[in-house]
Amino acid sequence: MSNYDLVVIGGGSGGVATANRASSYGAKVALIEKGRMGGTCVNVGCVPKKIMWSAASLHEAVTEAKNYGFDAQINGLDWAKLKDQRDNYIQRLNAGYERGLDGNKVEVIKGEAVFESKNTVIVGEERFESSRILIATGGYPVIPEVAGAHLGITSDGFFELEHQPKKVAVVGAGYIAVEFSGLLNALGSDVSLFLRRKNFLRHFDHSIRASLMEEMEKDGVRIVKNTAIKELMSHNCTLSLKSTSDEIHTDFEEVIWAVGRTPNTHTLNLKSTGVRTTKSGHVTVNKYQETNIPGIYAVGDITGHHELTPVAIAAGRRLADRLFNGQEDRHLAYENIPTVIFSHPPIGTVGLTEEEAIEKFGNSNVRVYESQFKPMHYAFNPDGPRCLMKLIVAGPEEQVIGCHGIGMGMDEMMQGFAVAVRMGATKKDFDDTVAIHPTAAEEMVTMKTSRAAENNK
Repeated sequence: MSNYDLVVIGGGSGGVATANRASSYGAKVALIEKGRMGGTCVNVGCVPKKIMWSAASLHEAVTEAKNYGFDAQINGLDWAKLKDQRDNYIQRLNAGYERGLDGNKVEVIKGEAVFESKNTVIVGEERFESSRILIATGGYPVIPEVAGAHLGITSDGFFELEHQPKKVAVVGAGYIAVEFSGLLNALGSDVSLFLRRKNFLRHFDHSIRASLMEEMEKDGVRIVKNTAIKELMSHNCTLSLKSTSDEIHTDFEEVIWAVGRTPNTHTLNLKSTGVRTTKSGHVTVNKYQETNIPGIYAVGDITGHHELTPVAIAAGRRLADRLFNGQEDRHLAYENIPTVIFSHPPIGTVGLTEEEAIEKFGNSNVRVYESQFKPMHYAFNPDGPRCLMKLIVAGPEEQVIGCHGIGMGMDEMMQGFAVAVRMGATKKDFDDTVAIHPTAAEEMVTMKTSRAAENNK
């Protein structure tokens, strides 16, 4: 039996960040991972997704170049080459993670971890013991319990596709569904997006999701609303979807399930530890990432809080700071966490939505500043996508409590505004900031007209 100061289960973003930080403080650390290093984000998540989004954006840029006088044309996409280059890039990232752990003297154990007790983990025939064990095993995509569901693929399967599907159905209403729908449409696939209800991105601000839906439909994505799927069928090498109202949608080459993710807890034997989980299987933690069992911690998607790579990294590093560097109250604040959706066009957001602001501060204490415009990039394109920017403020000092936008470049510009929101900036602070002209970002510091907040739930 080997004894460590910290045993980390899971080699994704949160696990690796925690292990490296703890080891940098002199802790003896073991990290257990059964698959490729880097977890979901590196292998089947944000990294390969961003590469595909970039490819789609390049396609859009070449198309837009014609409006500037360029004799530009696209003669097709070599999907196999794109996939090969993407896979090679990810392999280099895997190797980089391995080198980083090795350089920090973290012992990497390959295999599947199973708890024997609250202080002992088994991998194969070996036992690893520690008074501190971190669960960072992430999650995996859900396949719905409908007839023929196995005929479709999840986001994992999407990254295994050897050929671009000519006609594809995406089922889901979250960010993965809209991202895949947008990039596939931009790359030339015929895309249908199926929603169980009227709207997608239901936890995002209503103005932003409405704007995205309008742009996606204008770009040619067929959005099928209020349609729950009860069966997936195969016939003559094509796939058909049957709804609960018995409508049939036919002739798809691929069907992508994007209906959510579930935590990787089923193989851990958590019953042997007494660690408390939710009905969905997420590990329950407090603000210090502590479970109900002393010495067992959890970070990342496994906790169900803000399932984003930078969140897992930040929470893990703060945990290591507290455990091994004497920073007694070090923990992650889960408020004002910025995020981006790599849709077409992209969305950036931080802080409260309009509905959340009303719920927290009351309708009479909240005002909204909003601006819609066409970015100069599309000056020669009458059908070019528009930008929408929105500031939500509260109280007599008009503190900015929500900052949301959709449009070209939003994925990059939101990071800086997130700093301002986190620091408690007011609308006057925004107004007193000199604008950078001509940019889309200047709209965030030049908005003048406001309105009362409205609950659009």
